Amino acid sequence: MSRAAAANAVQAIKVATDSKGEANIILATGMSQIELLSTLVKETIDWSRVTAFHLDEYMNLPMTHPASFRKYLKERFVNKVPGIKAFHYIDVDAPDSLEECKRLGNLIRPVSIDLALVGIGENGHLAFNDPPADFETRNAFIVVDLDEQCRQQQLGEGWFPTLDAVPKQAISMSIPQIMKSKKIVCTVPDQRKAKAVKNTIEGEVTSSVPASILQQHLNCRLYLDKAAASLLR
Repeated sequence: MSRAAAANAVQAIKVATDSKGEANIILATGMSQIELLSTLVKETIDWSRVTAFHLDEYMNLPMTHPASFRKYLKERFVNKVPGIKAFHYIDVDAPDSLEECKRLGNLIRPVSIDLALVGIGENGHLAFNDPPADFETRNAFIVVDLDEQCRQQQLGEGWFPTLDAVPKQAISMSIPQIMKSKKIVCTVPDQRKAKAVKNTIEGEVTSSVPASILQQHLNCRLYLDKAAASLLR
């Protein structure tokens, strides 16, 4: 699953760098992305032509924390592709989170995104856009509240010792910004994601299942293992 997703991602990056001299990508984190990123960084890619954007990050969580997505991406991706043109982290240490959202928006808004690597949460979220997600915002990055199911997932995956330790807010790339990507590669493993996958693919498009919006994207590839696909008709 992850190797196939990585192969598709590599193809998209190389098509962009070959055709226009550069590629702009979005990277996610979480358990679904670990093997994918591990494969991706071993590929022969001219990273000096690649700019990457960070999808989401917990509020008030230092980069030294084991659950920090900045730490995750720095260790699993950025440090392994030292020649990358640019990597734009979400700075949750910034004194004003709304100003940070504006800063990030100003960086990504003029850019054509060639590839977004994403996953789906147990509650059907896309990035940290928990239900009911905002499908209409014009902002590229937004401050979001994390619902209990989302926070329970982070606890269950072992990123935090207790539910109280899981942050209640995050900065997330918005749904409309993700949907602007030319290609979306969505990777979803595990039985615990099976209901969310079913609702995403076979249900109606609704903000109650944020990832269902992917049905409306013209170039989205969904990679599942057998467990995640187990409830599909």
